[in-house]
Amino acid sequence: MTRIVLASSNPGKLAEFNDLLADSGLQVEPQSAFNVPDAEETGLTFVENALLKARHASRISGLPALADDSGLCVHHLRGAPGLYSARYSGQHGDNAANNARLLRELDGVPTEQRGAFFICVLVLLQHADDPAPLIAEGRWHGHVLTEQRGVHGFGYDPLFLPEDETVSAAELPPGLKNRISHRDRALALLRSQLAEAHG
Repeated sequence: MTRIVLASSNPGKLAEFNDLLADSGLQVEPQSAFNVPDAEETGLTFVENALLKARHASRISGLPALADDSGLCVHHLRGAPGLYSARYSGQHGDNAANNARLLRELDGVPTEQRGAFFICVLVLLQHADDPAPLIAEGRWHGHVLTEQRGVHGFGYDPLFLPEDETVSAAELPPGLKNRISHRDRALALLRSQLAEAHG
């Protein structure tokens, strides 16, 4: 069992990763177990921020690090909330305020113009100065609803209607959501890269 540090303090992400990595041979420990504070996310892209977070967590913990940077990109809003998904309302992690702002920004916008996708970029570093990190990206396409639906998940899940679904991401059973989400898609790609690297 290989111990790695997850460069996140988000309890929703921790729960999802523990579920997604249950049979991976990786023992994922939260950065809080090593007193790693949140990294300053100064990148201009998801991949830059994921790299910053992974290097920060690996350097302090001394372990290989897995970092995730993810968010919701709405075409009508030129990719917003994007990198600022967790703090769209100005307050980091206030899901209710973030969702309320997104609904305000899209007020009156017709369904066909409410296209959006969740994106997840994963970075796995063997050590803080790893020059060849594994990087994987997953996208989950859909559109933004006009009202919140469902009680599962976190973040923008109550407002996101995935392609080919009739229920929001927050109405999907968590196990099913984890098998079709942007995070699962990125993780599947990362797993294949890991298998190749160790093949």
